[in-house]
Amino acid sequence: MSTEPETTEEAEPGAPGADTADGAAEGAEAAAGDATAPSEGGDADDSGGTEASEGAAQVSEAEAELAAQRLERERIERRKAEKQGPIEAGAKLSGKAADLLAAVRAVESGEKPVATAFREPEPTPRRVAQEPVRRPQPTVSPAAAPSAAAPETVEAVRAVLTEGGAPDALAAQVVAALGEGADEQLRVDPWQLLRVAGVRPEQADGFARALLGAECGPNDERRGRALTVWLLEQAALAGHTALDAPALIAALAQRSVPDPDAAVQSTLTEGEALVFQDALDMAAPGQEEGAEEGEERPVRVLVGLERYALAEESLADGLARVMNSVPKEDGSAADWEQAAASAARSAAELIRAVAGHGLVLHTGGDASQAEAAALLGAARGLGLRGWAATHTPGGRDRFTAQPALRDLPDGAEDGVGTGVATVAGLLSGAEGPGRDADGAFDLDLLVVLDAPQLDVETAAVLAESLPDGARLVLSGDPGVLWSAGPGRVFADLLAARACPQVASRTPDPGPIGELVSGVGIGELNQVEAPGKEVVIVPVRDAGEAVHRTVQLVADSVPRAIGIAAEQTQVITPGHGGAAGTRALNAALKERLNPGPGRFGGFDPGDRIAYSPAPGRSVPGHVVKADAEGLHLECAGLPVVVPKERVEQSVRHGWALTAHQAVGSRWPAVVVVLPGDAAQSLTRPWVYTAFGRAERHLSVVHGVEGALQRAVAEAPQKPRTTRLPTLLKAQVPAAG
Repeated sequence: MSTEPETTEEAEPGAPGADTADGAAEGAEAAAGDATAPSEGGDADDSGGTEASEGAAQVSEAEAELAAQRLERERIERRKAEKQGPIEAGAKLSGKAADLLAAVRAVESGEKPVATAFREPEPTPRRVAQEPVRRPQPTVSPAAAPSAAAPETVEAVRAVLTEGGAPDALAAQVVAALGEGADEQLRVDPWQLLRVAGVRPEQADGFARALLGAECGPNDERRGRALTVWLLEQAALAGHTALDAPALIAALAQRSVPDPDAAVQSTLTEGEALVFQDALDMAAPGQEEGAEEGEERPVRVLVGLERYALAEESLADGLARVMNSVPKEDGSAADWEQAAASAARSAAELIRAVAGHGLVLHTGGDASQAEAAALLGAARGLGLRGWAATHTPGGRDRFTAQPALRDLPDGAEDGVGTGVATVAGLLSGAEGPGRDADGAFDLDLLVVLDAPQLDVETAAVLAESLPDGARLVLSGDPGVLWSAGPGRVFADLLAARACPQVASRTPDPGPIGELVSGVGIGELNQVEAPGKEVVIVPVRDAGEAVHRTVQLVADSVPRAIGIAAEQTQVITPGHGGAAGTRALNAALKERLNPGPGRFGGFDPGDRIAYSPAPGRSVPGHVVKADAEGLHLECAGLPVVVPKERVEQSVRHGWALTAHQAVGSRWPAVVVVLPGDAAQSLTRPWVYTAFGRAERHLSVVHGVEGALQRAVAEAPQKPRTTRLPTLLKAQVPAAG
């Protein structure tokens, strides 16, 4: 591993950001009631562009109209703010309530928000000058967009919000969360405001005090129920499908709920959550495993939201059906053995396992995808309708290029073709074989790549959609970060040992492969990199990290390695902070595509990350903007984002987080490790970030010994799930 000795001028350091941790809120913090950040994979932070001024190009009439509308909206917001009284020093919005347009502008301009209930103490001053402070916003589905709400309903809710001192810009989201009659629901139970993404308990308490007056108190039963549901939702953002009842009760106590047990019981009685009692097989220390005959086994009591409970149970049922059903007749044992005999060792083992089982788990790094491709080729030769599904469009394109698939058709018109789709495209029907008369996928074999990225709800829909007798192969690298959504499906299945598991023996090649393999087992090794495949760039502070990153992407890597800037991806632990994605994207835009950002902070040619749904991030670039919205090209396909959703679902994409990058690879990757990210690093994060590089990896290193400690001592954060227990009740262990 080589170290680049080149020195640079020192840039102004910045204070650690509020959202430097990668991905969802930490599981332990969620159990304590403090996990509030949304899953990073689903983050759709506004990442407004820089104000670098290169001569403005002549705009079209549509662009001029957009600009005029934007100015008019700003004028209206200023007039609203002027009515709110003088600015109070230190007033700030808190948490995710800044996802609202009014709140974002209040933060950026320093104006006082509508209500003191939405105020928090002044944070540590930030000295980042590269980009205006922009608060993250959760991605919303089209159905939840403001345009989906009836105008009269929104106005009624807006009146209630104003009366309670909450930002009236919340109105559309309140209607989306509560439906018709949302205004009356808020008057009857003001804490229902917590149903809106980004609203925190202290803000809902202030809103309730304004509406209820003396009737409002911490012992209100409505408050206890709302906080219980809110904590379960925050746990889901952190990846849990349920919470241990003692942890939930402790979190409620920390939120000043006088009787947490009664709050949980009330929530269960109202049907807003479900309770489960799962038997534990773990014997106490010093005892024989298992309970004596007639002795009661210990149980753990879990509480979870219905949607995730039903998804986990549906997934267990679907997987049990796949495992217990007899695969369709598609060739004799001799035919399968002949196909296995002509494949490489690991691929042959995979083919033999699939020949006799409905569900097979396949583990390995990027190089192991050649084995999955060999399996599809063998299936086609035996007449199966086989399909593969990847997590990202880039992953689909890379897998399609596998030698074993080069001559295979993309469609299934003849009934035996083998194709490759994305998971999202397969489920939506936009890609894949389509569905048969019963609504099941019209296939005999489905190989899901990037399996660790499957959350419990997506996995449940996939399992439910498989026809009887179809085979399912889940393939992926168990060392990468888990899904952005709740659950740890692939890890749970590996731990349950309910079906055959085939581990790849094909190592990832080269110095990068050697480095990543070491990280996977907890070792940060020095590797020989004669072609500068791995370069370490030490930095003193976050400001220098930003400067060196821009230098690497725009100059050093193209000149020394021969990889263009547009083929280089920057990965950093979080969105905020002095060297988070927002600061890095601002600096990279200024160097690589300067412009005024006249389309909501974007200009034609900007690299972007588009989030069509929570947990999904598709890379692309800006083409143009007109009255329809922002025109993008993502994975070779045109996408039009309505202007009211641009701030919520599009961010600049020169720099991404590891959760956004998982499932994709680039010729060159620059991993930025600023000092303020030291506490958020884990082995899976490092493994995922380093593994995104194909030919060259630069590490902008500012965390000193924290990187070594993270690789050696910081495993994946635990998640509470029920899938192993559910599977054990239905399927005997495969051994």
